[in-house]
Amino acid sequence: MTHTSTQTRYGIEITKPHSKEMYEHNDAIALEMKRNILSEIHLSYSRAMGNIAANGGMDKGEKDLRKIVQAFVGYSFSDGYDIDEIRDTGINTLANVENYMLHQEYGYLCSEGIVSKLRMKMLGFDKAPDDCWDCYWEDGDVYTSQVQTSDRVRASYSINDEGQCIIKEDDTQRVYEGCECESLGDCVCDGDGMQC
Repeated sequence: MTHTSTQTRYGIEITKPHSKEMYEHNDAIALEMKRNILSEIHLSYSRAMGNIAANGGMDKGEKDLRKIVQAFVGYSFSDGYDIDEIRDTGINTLANVENYMLHQEYGYLCSEGIVSKLRMKMLGFDKAPDDCWDCYWEDGDVYTSQVQTSDRVRASYSINDEGQCIIKEDDTQRVYEGCECESLGDCVCDGDGMQC
């Protein structure tokens, strides 16, 4: 008789092949990544054009724009390329990029200081540890927090698959409905329930 242990993260069971819940989770993370990257494409372009003053000036804006777009198109742009063409190529490529590529390249862009880390990672693509050099998620499972008194956990707070805040205290469990935030990533589950 073999016993297989199930692994979960963010309240989602990790399965092979990916479950519907994993796909939905990864799609939500991908949407947040795409928003951040698109924002940086526009900001880098504006810096490169001199519309926004920033540290490093126009040159830094153009270098960042080239770095972002190269991460997703797989090739670099020589000096002959128009900055508008680089921006447009990046936007068009980003619209159609697969989740696994976002998972790989977003960490690189984080390590370069171009985009910020996310609260959660995509599930099922690799076994990268939470402290890897290019991880794009915050350390640990930030959607689950625990309050400890001495050696034992007194209460734990987590968000389930339905976006509900689950508070477990000893043998008691309370459930709060989800918050009204734009995305689950903006919600905080604490002793008072779900907050934006």
